[in-house]
Amino acid sequence: MAHYLIRELYSHMPAADMAQVKVNGWVRTMRESKSFAFVELNDGTYFKNLQIILEADKLENYKALTGAIGVGAAIEAEGTLVLTPENKQPFELKAESCTVVGESPSDYPLIQHLRPRANLFQCAFRVRSVAAQAIHRFFHDKGYLYVHTPLITGSDCEGAGEMFRVTTLDPDALPLDDAGKTDFSKDFFGKPVSLTVSGQLNAEIFAMAFRNVYTFGPTFRAEESYTPRHAAEFWMIEPEIAFADLAVDMDLQEEMVKYIIAAVLQECPEEMAFLNSFVDKGLIDRLTFVRDSEFVRCSYTDAIDILQKSGEKFEYPISWGSDLQTEHERYLTEKHFGKPVFVTDWPKEIKAFYMRMNEDGKTVAAADLLVPAVGELCGGSQREERYDVLKARIEELGMNPDDYWWYLELRKYGTAKHAGFGMGFERMIMYLTGIANIRDVLPFPRTTGNADF
Repeated sequence: MAHYLIRELYSHMPAADMAQVKVNGWVRTMRESKSFAFVELNDGTYFKNLQIILEADKLENYKALTGAIGVGAAIEAEGTLVLTPENKQPFELKAESCTVVGESPSDYPLIQHLRPRANLFQCAFRVRSVAAQAIHRFFHDKGYLYVHTPLITGSDCEGAGEMFRVTTLDPDALPLDDAGKTDFSKDFFGKPVSLTVSGQLNAEIFAMAFRNVYTFGPTFRAEESYTPRHAAEFWMIEPEIAFADLAVDMDLQEEMVKYIIAAVLQECPEEMAFLNSFVDKGLIDRLTFVRDSEFVRCSYTDAIDILQKSGEKFEYPISWGSDLQTEHERYLTEKHFGKPVFVTDWPKEIKAFYMRMNEDGKTVAAADLLVPAVGELCGGSQREERYDVLKARIEELGMNPDDYWWYLELRKYGTAKHAGFGMGFERMIMYLTGIANIRDVLPFPRTTGNADF
């Protein structure tokens, strides 16, 4: 007897009844009576369920079977697939045999290790998978090299110091140096190392050899944050492009975002319809609008002017030199421009050391991509390719140039203008699904006080 995935049945809609079909999966719901029962089965391959009809006069074990089938139970069924165009579902399986493979007690809980079986999380993680594949396809088709950058690093890309220390030293018996401080020369790597906050600096090394590269992997931030937008472990997409300025960088961001949206709308129609109905009723229209829009370019100085003249009463007052808050970002994208916006040329004081200094000496060639309903989605910049300027900037921020000797040497041997950006993958999934909490788009969220599984 041929085994079918539910995805195959929906993808290749049968033109006539099919005898001898075998399926297996997990029970979503069951309604029963004395003579028959309706089972909604999902096998994880498709968002929609397959309805299975259990009939008492056809199944000798009907009573025992219906008593054993609970929500979440794994079952296997065989029978005839019957077309039902007059009903909600296009077909149903009339079972001739059914077996419970794995029982599920009546106290079935919806907790983290079982939540992928719920509709919302089925949608979130299917969209996540499709979006990840789309990102790789986008860069592969454009000829980019995929670089695996290290997760353990001795460099702090952002200069923020909010990093997770990696060590094999015994915390109860730390070796001390002559100054009474931890002697990291006795540690595994012989120096302090941490989990990476970004693969960007490493990717730049490869961009100076392969021209166009990207890295897509986990990054870590040791920030004690309890907001629904922050996690301690998340994924980042970080391309680096040689012989490119900020304008080229923004064009790439816009093209990539539109590509991902198009892929998800095309490949996840059932999931998107569910999310549009039950999570965010304007989701599909908003994504379609962004996919088809031309993104605005607006300088930071002009954005501040727009906000100050808006007449809005913001919770956080805005002035030149201050960072934009979510309320400011959403005003620009939703009320003023009505579409995605690149805010460019930011004050150097609120941006990272590696961003190229503009001629005014006050701003850097950086761009944040802001989108309606979410705010910041991507952040990018032209990188500082001038050795003396970069070294002076590192020193100005109180950082140690010796820690970045190799990064500085990229500017001594064959330097070229180059640019790149970073996009938090979970932020993109939140945008694609309308789900407001980052914990609900991470398969196993790592947040302050939580590291289960």
